[in-house]
Formats: sequence, structure tokens, C-alpha cells
Amino acid sequence: MRPIPFVMSCAVLAVSAVALPLVGQDGDNVPATREALGELLFFDTDLSANRTQSCASCHDPAYAFADPRGMASPGDDGVSLGDRNAPTAAYARYSPSFFVDDEGVAHGGQFLDGRAGTLEDQAGGPPLNPLEMGMKDEAAVVARLREDPIYEAAFPAIFGDGVLDDTATAYTAMTQAIAAFERTETFAPFDSKYDRWLRGEAELTDEEELGRLLFFSQQFTNCAECHKLAASQMDPEETFTDYSFHNIGVPTNTALRAQNGVDPAYVDMGLGGGDHLDDPAEAGKFRTPTLRNVAITAPYMHNGVFEDLRTVVLFYNKYNTRSDARQINPETGAPFGPAPVPETLSLEELEIGPALDDRRIDALVAFLETLTDARYEPLLED
Repeated sequence: MRPIPFVMSCAVLAVSAVALPLVGQDGDNVPATREALGELLFFDTDLSANRTQSCASCHDPAYAFADPRGMASPGDDGVSLGDRNAPTAAYARYSPSFFVDDEGVAHGGQFLDGRAGTLEDQAGGPPLNPLEMGMKDEAAVVARLREDPIYEAAFPAIFGDGVLDDTATAYTAMTQAIAAFERTETFAPFDSKYDRWLRGEAELTDEEELGRLLFFSQQFTNCAECHKLAASQMDPEETFTDYSFHNIGVPTNTALRAQNGVDPAYVDMGLGGGDHLDDPAEAGKFRTPTLRNVAITAPYMHNGVFEDLRTVVLFYNKYNTRSDARQINPETGAPFGPAPVPETLSLEELEIGPALDDRRIDALVAFLETLTDARYEPLLED
């Protein structure tokens, strides 16, 4: 019988403090629910062409379901390297299905450009992406499912007899199971220091409290313009993103391009470059990410261009400062690179508030660290 997936996860074994609970299997290790089946699928490397990569390879549960291995994730073929940083899958269930509102503003979806409308749509993408899991087509994936006696037993029991006999039906069932697992509390525990503070179970330090006040301020920072969803600052399920799309002028990651061979002049159009929304007005825009666990999910931005969280805050601050020194990226010693798509910059949001001094920058970083789920707090000490 197949081993229990969390036991076999090298990432979890390496960071024992973050071992996670199983969502449930029966006595024969055959999943009895969609969630349990999705968990098995999430860790299954057999669903990649060379049997080396699973969902968990790029969404590591030991690192808040992000990828700590570098600026972009390597592919199953051992050669391919993407051009975007893998976003965390934690709290992904809260992103609404992709839609464009009455004012023409796009919201939600999955992937950094929102091209997958739902969690189910997202789950179906990586197995067929040649830069990721590299399977030829849906039929090849379903053939792998049918190789496994546990899947042969679980899929019909959960989805109905004959589910594995039709490729499209079987593939849809697989995505539904993975999405069900991603909707469990395992991915969204809401137990960070910030959450405990909201419940009166913890106290913030003076620096963390200053950072909290600055973060939610409408006068001193622009953070909450895009990284706040609920009307109340005290909402117990704040995900720290409004799921809208913005162009904040993230510079090209030339270091990544040197590794993956993508032309340094290529411009990633984000939302405006997708088949679902081919609109020049949306060029260069990416979905606002959650700030949950942000302190332990480096590198940052859609292309992994920044290594340190403080650099991210300094990057935002460059829009509000007149200091030449504040235009310097501390990681390179050179000025922050130019915006690849300057025409669609969200300057109205970016230029809110005065420039920040070091004390306030450090306070914001300290507050962001309080958004780390309890099981990952030991990583803050590394």
C-alpha cells in the first residue's frame, strides 16, 4: 500500500516543527473523502512525466506551501526553469472565482495573472505544463491514476462508478479532489501571532504595534489600499489582499533570466497578456498576493526579484521619497530597475502617504512577521 503522504514528505521531515495533520484515510490507507484523496494527489510524484514532481514540490508544506528553492521553480525534466515565482497555496481558497466587475476591474482567480478561474482550474494546470510536471495530456495523467490500486478504489467510491473510465470526467474529479484538500484548515489555520492578538491570546511588541498602526493607516502608508479585504481592521479572517490586479513596477529579474534563458527584453504582461483578458490597459498587472506567511515565503514579487522582505518595503517606499539613497536596491547596490510597463502603473495607490524612515520601515516588517502561522514561527528565527 502507498505510504501516508505527509510521512513521506522530505520537506516535513526536515522541519519537524511544522508537521501537519492528515485530513483522513480509512484503515487501508484508501482515502474516504475528497479532501483525503486530494491530499494523496497533492504529494504524488507519479503524476509528473518523470515521476519526480508533485504539487508539493513547488508548494512545500514546510514553507507555507511556497517554494523556497529559488526565484522560480525547476521542472520535472530537471532542466526547465520558469519565469515566475511560485505563489503560496496557503489561504488560496479565499480568492474569489475570477470576474470583472461593473466598473471593469478584474478580481480573483488563481495563478499570478488570474488565468485560472477557480482552485479546480488551477489544479488542472501544472500536470500539463511542460515547464512543470510535463505530462503529455489529460489521458496520460488518468493512465497514471489507473496504475494505482488505491486510486482505482478511491475514485469510484468517492465520485461514483466508472469515473476513471472517461478521461475528461476522471481529470475533473482529480482537480476537484485537490481543490477540496486545498480548502481544508491545513492551508488556512488563522493562528498567527496577529490572530492570537485579535483573540486576546497574545500581545504585540511596541514595534509590531507601530507596524500594525502604520499598515492600516490611511494617512501614513499605502499598504491597506490593496492588502486589506474586510471593512473592519479586526476581521478574524483577513487575508491581507483585496484580490485585485495592479502594476507596481516590479523590475525585470535579470538574474532569473540569465538562468532560464528567457530574453531579458521580454515583458511579462501578466493579466493583460492572458487569453482570458487580452487588454493593453491591464498589461503588467498581477494579482495582489496574500501577506499571510509573507515573512517566510521569500523570494518576493511575481518574478522573485527581491530576496528580503525589508527590500520589498523599501521598493514601495521609493514612490514616496525624494531621497536619492532611497532609490537604491540594498540587495544590488544599484537603483531599483525601471518598470517594464510604465504606462499602467498604479500610481494613485503607490503614491499615497509620506516617505518612511528606518524606524517605520522596520516596524512594518515586524508587523508582517506577526502574520506567520504558528507552525512556521520557528522559521522566523532562522
